[in-house]
Amino acid sequence: MRLGSGTFAACCVVIEVLGVALFLRGFFPAPVCSFSGTEHQTESPAPEPSAGAISNWTKLPPPLFSKVVIMLIDALRDDFVFGSKGVKFMPYTTYLVEKGSSHSFVAEAKPPTVTMPRIKALMTGSLPGFIDVVRNLNSPTLLEDNVITRAKAAGKRIIFYGDETWVKLFPKHFVEYDGTTSFFVSDYTEVDDNVTRHLDKVLKRRDWDVLILHYLGLDHIGHISGPNSPLIGRKLSEMDSVLMKIHTSLLSEERETLLPNLLVLCGDHGMSEAGGHGASSVEEVNTAMILISSAFERKPGDVRRPKYIQQTDLAATLSIGLGLPIPKSSIGNLIFPVVEGKPMREQLRFLHLNTVQLSKLLQENVPSYKKEPGFEQFKVSERLHGNWVRLYLEENSSEVLSNLGSKVRRQYLDALRALSLSLSRQAAQYDVYSMAVGTVLVLEVLALLLVSGPRALSGKAELDVPLPSPAFSLLCYLLPLGLAALHVTVCTSAGGTCYLCSLPWLTAGGVMVLVSTLLCAVLSALTGMFAGGKRLSKNPPQCNSRSSELDLLILLGTVGHTLSLGASSFIEEEPQTWYFLVNTLCLALCHEIYRNCFLGDDCAPQRCPHAGEDFDGVAAAPQGKSPGPDVWELDRASRRPSPLGALRGPDRWMVLASPWLILTCCRLLRSLNQTGVQWAHRPDLGHWLTSPDHKVELSVLAAVSLIMIFVLVQKRCSLASKVAMAFGLLGIYCYRVAIGNLLFPWQQNNKDISKGITEARFVYVFVLGILFTGTKGLLKSQITADDFTVKTVGLWEIYSGLVLLAALLLRPHNLPVLALSLVIQTIMTQFVWRPLRHNAAEVTVMHYWFGQAFFYFQGP
Repeated sequence: MRLGSGTFAACCVVIEVLGVALFLRGFFPAPVCSFSGTEHQTESPAPEPSAGAISNWTKLPPPLFSKVVIMLIDALRDDFVFGSKGVKFMPYTTYLVEKGSSHSFVAEAKPPTVTMPRIKALMTGSLPGFIDVVRNLNSPTLLEDNVITRAKAAGKRIIFYGDETWVKLFPKHFVEYDGTTSFFVSDYTEVDDNVTRHLDKVLKRRDWDVLILHYLGLDHIGHISGPNSPLIGRKLSEMDSVLMKIHTSLLSEERETLLPNLLVLCGDHGMSEAGGHGASSVEEVNTAMILISSAFERKPGDVRRPKYIQQTDLAATLSIGLGLPIPKSSIGNLIFPVVEGKPMREQLRFLHLNTVQLSKLLQENVPSYKKEPGFEQFKVSERLHGNWVRLYLEENSSEVLSNLGSKVRRQYLDALRALSLSLSRQAAQYDVYSMAVGTVLVLEVLALLLVSGPRALSGKAELDVPLPSPAFSLLCYLLPLGLAALHVTVCTSAGGTCYLCSLPWLTAGGVMVLVSTLLCAVLSALTGMFAGGKRLSKNPPQCNSRSSELDLLILLGTVGHTLSLGASSFIEEEPQTWYFLVNTLCLALCHEIYRNCFLGDDCAPQRCPHAGEDFDGVAAAPQGKSPGPDVWELDRASRRPSPLGALRGPDRWMVLASPWLILTCCRLLRSLNQTGVQWAHRPDLGHWLTSPDHKVELSVLAAVSLIMIFVLVQKRCSLASKVAMAFGLLGIYCYRVAIGNLLFPWQQNNKDISKGITEARFVYVFVLGILFTGTKGLLKSQITADDFTVKTVGLWEIYSGLVLLAALLLRPHNLPVLALSLVIQTIMTQFVWRPLRHNAAEVTVMHYWFGQAFFYFQGP
């Protein structure tokens, strides 16, 4: 059957999208959520258990606190408060932790450790998925049941100042708010000043119930210069003074209120040793959480060490503290030390409400919920609780009542832990069956493309789809039957937890038929290819691929990297994969260069270039015309025979040394920043350069890198763009000096640190100017049909403007990464791709490989 290449490609794309969608559906499981709706105005809380008597407690308990202040410090790592930095820079907070009326915790934040999912976890008590990383860029309205929505429905007046992510998640929930943007990470002053400037007037007012403050400066400092920056101490001291102001104001107000107030100091995520966040390292997931209230009485000599809790536990605790129902999708536990000072009946009531909510969530998400140990413990706890209530209502105040109450409390706490663990496990459970079917579909399409690609890309732009032979016809009948039997077996044993098992039988059967048909097509195409190869084996082979070994390496490396993404360990250590592939590629290029130079190329005649033919790849360039970018001349160079055998002098030595120079540069850059998980904690050159004692060395390195960038980029630009590039790079250095990263030669210290906003805007002006000049030249060449040189200069100027922008955004110790990437690109173009006559596909893949490696050279 003859099929056009366009139709063939369209079918492959459709099936590929279907396979990827199936895989993603299994990889991102459905979240654990309540299906009973969000209409909480009419719902009634679970009554107090009773045994032989009618309970008189059928309403929610009254609030524990009059006002709640949540002070969220972005990227507040646990050791910033409980470690040496906290003792040195946060003395008031340290006093509250060690001697004050407070409870301290290390709250574990599940990955992804970025802001929006963490806010969602704090307010809903649920576990956000990795899909929320994409939503973090433009947070949608949070429709899931949460503490803020419950508080607003209960008539609580909520005020917010800080990261505008809260305003996007909870629109029309705050009676007063002032949001600050979080994307200009170089600003670590105004983002916090815009929060603190409201405090004096708000703390004097009494017309609010909940105050939320989200400070961003600490996170921005981490992104700029890491957790060991001297700016970290100053910011922690600033946050300590803010905490003292809030706490003293709440204490003075408690004299006129019946209930105490609650101050919550917490972080949304931690900070890695490189200053970033998002992954699952200990530094990124462990955050500080301190609950401060006069209700938490501490006896003399009572030493309270920070306990480990889950970040999702805060939602249930805030709900109990404000007298609100717990969010329906919360999987968190009540932080019991908050209520341990209350009478036994209130303690058991709070624990019962929490376990009822978790058991309902378990019933809605786990079909076999009755077999879960947490549910069984809950039933036992509820029965014992009923017996305790009966004794309590009979006014029995004996020791039996106290002992039974302690036993019920322990039983409830065990049930809470078991229920939360079951729900967390359900939220992280992958649909392996859907992932396997999606992977098989994708691999089958890739195999079909590899086998049929050469014929589909031929001049006829069509291919013959081989019809299966009788033997294959029998196989095509048997495969769907076998897959259907496998599908029934999996769905029977999985208990309905697989997505494919929940589909109608007709749809699932169509997927099985598609899988078997593609497999038959691949096997038939492979059989035809091998049969055709045997027929051609009698003829002498003709060389049509000069670099088959390199093509094989590129193919195996790309496929191997794709397969490695199926294991979490390889994903965590993906930088090592790219380092290995780039080093192997350099060795393969070295082998190819030496073979061509010393042994000759059997597939291409070794002829000396003509006298007027330059090795730089620009053949017959007109006088006075500047050549285009290097990559665009590869095709022109590939039409000439390989000149490696005829090279003499410096050019020959540069070609021979180019792979080793590239390997040396890559090895130096690999030592600049430790990447991955296993080696991220080890010291590297980046740590040494960013320490305050080596600011002079960092300044010299940054200046040399900026000069190298100018020399490598400006050569094909117009005079105006060259001037703009020079001033832009100078502005980058001034910007780094202004924010305290670098020093001028005449500067002895960095006491005069400014915000750097003026210098950054100065650079952006030159970036826009260069981009405008390049775009104007490119459009002019299209309209006036000018020669190739005008178009070349326009595209090169756009490229140089983007390089200038990258130099501004990179951290100062990563400027050598940009400079050496340009050096390697120049070496590859001049001394590898041109003389070896690599085609556009090979050059594209090599660009991609080096691009991935240089991305990880920048560090986490």
